Amino acid sequence: MIFETHCHLNSPELYSDLTNVINKALDAGVKKMLVVGYDYQTSLLAVDLASQYDFIYAAIGFHPTEIDNVSKAEFDKMFSLLSHQKVVAIGEIGLDYYWIKDLAKQQKQKQFFIKQIQLANKFKLPIVVHNREATHDCLDILKQHTPIYGGVMHCFSSSYDMAKEFIKLGMYISLGGPVTFLNAKQPKDVAAKIPLEKLLVETDSPYLSPHPLRGKRNEPANIVFVINMIAELKNTSAKQISEATYQNACKLFHV
Repeated sequence: MIFETHCHLNSPELYSDLTNVINKALDAGVKKMLVVGYDYQTSLLAVDLASQYDFIYAAIGFHPTEIDNVSKAEFDKMFSLLSHQKVVAIGEIGLDYYWIKDLAKQQKQKQFFIKQIQLANKFKLPIVVHNREATHDCLDILKQHTPIYGGVMHCFSSSYDMAKEFIKLGMYISLGGPVTFLNAKQPKDVAAKIPLEKLLVETDSPYLSPHPLRGKRNEPANIVFVINMIAELKNTSAKQISEATYQNACKLFHV
């Protein structure tokens, strides 16, 4: 029983092969999936997919690299969907200093991040946080604008010490394909040490394919590689990891 907490079935790579991708995931033991939006169109498609499939849920939001041309009308129109019963989170939102180096644009990311956290609090929803090379700013914002209904640090790549700081704020830590990479010291350390009750699993498909599939299109079925590696690092069974992370996700997203 697996809850895939972050996938992009709304991406062209997976949407064009949707039936096959979904069937393979179900065969692999995936029982629930969260399809995560990153702009207006992909958020609409996430909601559409969630409406079609009982086991799919949607998160809607503006990714930090997708905020430049967002109008107030588009922002308001998208978030009018928050009352939809299958929308269970706002995301993915956050900060990305890897792709965005301009300081003025980074400041705009912060403003959008805060605005979407406030919206999540208003609608009593958790958040899905994207953080790339902006960990300290991300932590500072979450401390100052605490997500009342919690959230998840998606595809966590920082240290275990930083993971503990995010957990103090009510966040879950989600691990994906990088935990399987041969040279992935930090994700493996986090996986080994993090309390099981604060852990989620994901693929971020079609990105970040796990070892030994690196370089190929990722998809939700590949979450078994993530679970198996975490089980190995925690010296426990894949079944225990699957069941615990499934219950954690159901608790966070209220499904």
